[in-house]
Amino acid sequence: MSKILVVDDDQELRENIVEILKAEDFDVRTAANGEEALDLLSETGFDLVLLDLIMPKMGGMEVLSLIKRLHPGVKVIMITAYSTVDNAVEAMKKGADDYITKPFKINDLSMAVKKNLAEAEFLACKTFLSMDNTFSCLANSMRRQILLLVNQEGKIRFMDITRKLGIADHTKVNFHLKVLKEANLIEQDSKKLYLIAEEGKKVLDCLNVVMKNLTD
Repeated sequence: MSKILVVDDDQELRENIVEILKAEDFDVRTAANGEEALDLLSETGFDLVLLDLIMPKMGGMEVLSLIKRLHPGVKVIMITAYSTVDNAVEAMKKGADDYITKPFKINDLSMAVKKNLAEAEFLACKTFLSMDNTFSCLANSMRRQILLLVNQEGKIRFMDITRKLGIADHTKVNFHLKVLKEANLIEQDSKKLYLIAEEGKKVLDCLNVVMKNLTD
């Protein structure tokens, strides 16, 4: 479940945004000012921050700079009034990922949040899949086939892997299985059946994310 922090000095607006986002099954926290927001960010990992541009004491632009310096992986959507759109655009030049203008429609807020979270997930998956160990495993087509087959079957024996993939060279299959096991992408149970490891599930989830973004 994605974690979102709503930062705005307007209590009624904060509560309305929370209601909207919780209806979308997001985990939502709030902060009434920049100092409180930074404290929460240091204590809890958030995926996205909805940040009001105009706030007393510490303004949104200053908070944005600190978030991007201290928590560079967190997406930030600026909340701004129509009269300060130019400032919001300036904030994006300084690292904000998006902005919405108030008063806003529920659909506009929901779409902006989902779009930015999807982008964050895509970038995280690209980084994960580009890691040397993971990339070397996925670069080989036979290993990709084996990984997908094991995932599809749930649990599968060695001879069934060779049969289903139509590979007569059992030594080659055994080698690729060993590489996948050493990379912690697959594992064997007490009956010597092959199954997807937790790291392998993460790889497949990331592959699905990447493919979805490439085809959208």
